[in-house]
Amino acid sequence: MHSKVVMRKDINENRKYLIIGFISIIFLVILIKLFAIQVINKSYKTDAANNSIKEKVIYPGRGLFYDRNNNLVVCNEAVYDLLVTPNMISKKFDTTGFCKLVGVEKDVFIEKLQKCKKYSRYKSSVLFSQISKEDMGAIEEALYKYDGIEVQPRTVRKYPYSVGAHMLGDVGEVSDRFLKSHPEYKMGDYTGLSGLEKTYESYLKGEKGSKYILVDVHNVEKGHYESGQQDVAAQQGFDLILEMDINLQVYGELLMQGKKGSVVAIDPKTGGILAMVSAPSYDPNLLVGRERSKNYYLLAHDSVNVPLLNRAIMGEYPPGSSFKIFNGLYGLQVGTITPNTKYYCAGPEAKPIKCTHHHESPLAVVSAIRESCNPFFRSTFENTINSFSSPSVGLDDWAQTAKSFGFGTSFNSDISNAKNGLIPDSKYYDNIYKNKQWKSSTIRSLSIGQGEILVTPLQLANFAAAVANEGYYIDPHFVRYIITPEDTIAPYQNSIHQTKVDKKYFKYIKEGMHEVTLSGTARIYGQIEGIDICGKTGTVQNAGRNHAIFIAFAPMEDPEIAIAVVVENSGYGSVYAVPVASLMIEYYLKGEVTRTRVEKMVLETKLIQ
Repeated sequence: MHSKVVMRKDINENRKYLIIGFISIIFLVILIKLFAIQVINKSYKTDAANNSIKEKVIYPGRGLFYDRNNNLVVCNEAVYDLLVTPNMISKKFDTTGFCKLVGVEKDVFIEKLQKCKKYSRYKSSVLFSQISKEDMGAIEEALYKYDGIEVQPRTVRKYPYSVGAHMLGDVGEVSDRFLKSHPEYKMGDYTGLSGLEKTYESYLKGEKGSKYILVDVHNVEKGHYESGQQDVAAQQGFDLILEMDINLQVYGELLMQGKKGSVVAIDPKTGGILAMVSAPSYDPNLLVGRERSKNYYLLAHDSVNVPLLNRAIMGEYPPGSSFKIFNGLYGLQVGTITPNTKYYCAGPEAKPIKCTHHHESPLAVVSAIRESCNPFFRSTFENTINSFSSPSVGLDDWAQTAKSFGFGTSFNSDISNAKNGLIPDSKYYDNIYKNKQWKSSTIRSLSIGQGEILVTPLQLANFAAAVANEGYYIDPHFVRYIITPEDTIAPYQNSIHQTKVDKKYFKYIKEGMHEVTLSGTARIYGQIEGIDICGKTGTVQNAGRNHAIFIAFAPMEDPEIAIAVVVENSGYGSVYAVPVASLMIEYYLKGEVTRTRVEKMVLETKLIQ
């Protein structure tokens, strides 16, 4: 009996120690887990403290723009956003006082607050944005009265030269529609909306940072969480070095004031756009800050001047007599004319296309370019098209050669929303004339740059660059370099396009273009002392007053600038387009303008209000 009692006691003792051991192991595991959670893995600590930790977004500055001479063209300026946390807005919130302080109507405040509530009642979001440093000084002094409202610094764009609006583009707050397709952005973020700001958004925007702040139950900040060890610094966007010469851009916009039209200047050696002017234009600073919406509305609804339209890339015009250069090159390439081939011209009495004036006759291609002789180029065009097996075959070859100069297509570069223009081919006319009832004489107006041809000023400037280079061009582009911490990226240095015309024929065309400025249609305003300019005028027929066109490059040997000028509804190209182009060439190559009389005449010419 005694032994049974002892045995049962031993069993109970063993069970007790087993249970104690088991409980000890469980307790030890719990301790280790708690140690890991609280000491080793801080993410659990962060999650537990979410109600007392507030994340503040640190917005980066966008990348800066510099011109080719290292002048700062686009920079950043400090502004402030007012953020709201909707659940912190109490019933005692003085709405009237707050609206008066910020300078907004009460219904605007209510509408904005509802939008923020829809986003989140517990997270802060932008209530009013882009408040200037001056205005924020008065607001911040009284902000302690308004629970749920806080200040967040950020930057907006500033344009020191107040030019280049169409090229540079603008920045604005992301829309609801944008957010649906770009989840990496959040409400209140900014993005490039047009121009280079939009094209290079991924490089310019930078990376947002975060700052974690300890707050009490009243949302009052108590200090940095973990002494700022969890904070992430914002990363500035990458800078752009432009091909632009900002001083030339400023001068071009000055010359085009009071006029409708455009100017495009290109460096033939690189394809870099030195200046792109669309007139009427606007100060890009108008689309920055709290007045952006109002100013945009006014610009968008100006149906007379249409200042938001970039005429340099979206304006499509018949090229007029400037296109005679191409038809001369094409005739030489096909072999239907030689440099010595001559055609007779009867001046204004000529038929079926009359000439504008009497001049030497007969004449060859160099003199025909100088005099802008319509009958010469009409004969050249028709004979060239008819030299093929059919007009359709001839016209298609003509069209493909024209496209090799960049006409009728867009360029593979950072120029967005550019129109293609139109170079008609046989299919185009087959659709107009059923059963192919057309021939070279039907489309003879193409010989003088009229009819169905449409080109943009950008394409005309590129054409001038291709002639300057004697048969090739580099895609026109705005950006020379993208500056990143690791590398300097040059996006467009190798995009060379060879035309379908042999180099040997360009010397005759260049000689003719040089004579245009010496003794031809551009002789009055097209001469600059010490600089040989090659150019070609054009007067484009229009429903109203004719458009004036001039394309040129200089110097004749080793060209440094190619340019196209279009002045709408102004009359002859020699009167309005030539002086604008020659002044810009002089300013770019010499750094100053000595022909002050010509400059004064252009500045005082106001064709529109």
